[in-house]
Amino acid sequence: MMQHFDIDVILEYGTTEFPDTEKVVNPTWRQLNRSRNSLQNKLRYRRARFAEMTMHPETEEKPTKYRKWLTKKAGLLEEIGNYEYQLEKLKGELKDTPKHITWGQLDEKDKFLRLLPGRKRLMDTIRMIAYRAETTMIGLITGPTVDSPTARRLLQDLFVTEADILPDPENKKLKIRVHSASRPAANRALAQLFDHLNKAKVNYPATDMQLVYQLGGYNGSNGAQGVT
Repeated sequence: MMQHFDIDVILEYGTTEFPDTEKVVNPTWRQLNRSRNSLQNKLRYRRARFAEMTMHPETEEKPTKYRKWLTKKAGLLEEIGNYEYQLEKLKGELKDTPKHITWGQLDEKDKFLRLLPGRKRLMDTIRMIAYRAETTMIGLITGPTVDSPTARRLLQDLFVTEADILPDPENKKLKIRVHSASRPAANRALAQLFDHLNKAKVNYPATDMQLVYQLGGYNGSNGAQGVT
């Protein structure tokens, strides 16, 4: 929906402050946790390199390579010891630092405004309804020749396809004539969808006119052109 309909750009521009009692992640804890994860990765890499060098030592018969191997191994061992010390220190600081604090305890530099929640909740609800409706319609047109991704693309094309609105008040119908697709297979799938929708006999909101969907330029399963 974000890719095809830009639905994520419909945002609320109003902002509001968090209440002082709102629980948030402590920025100090978050930074300490990131540092710990970084140290653990560095330590893991150096331990693996040290183990690899121990399993594949250089022979003393080649003094130059052997001294280079010893120097590199000693350097790795020193780095491992240093990182282990830093890691233990960080773990102690993390243990003494609360993971969550209240909004009122935050420093001013760490505070920010949030979007007004009312409209966001409304838009989230609309997004879910639209997406579920689309997903339900996918189930109406999938079959041996139309899989789910193809069905979703057909529907996305349908939503932006031009159509003629033809009121028929005498027969209490509102005809929606959608322009024919370029491929017969797509027309057959859309005709199948319209058949399901028409059988539901849904009236246009606030009227007694039944919605009737038609596919212009398509005449049955043989793909012949004509006006339905």
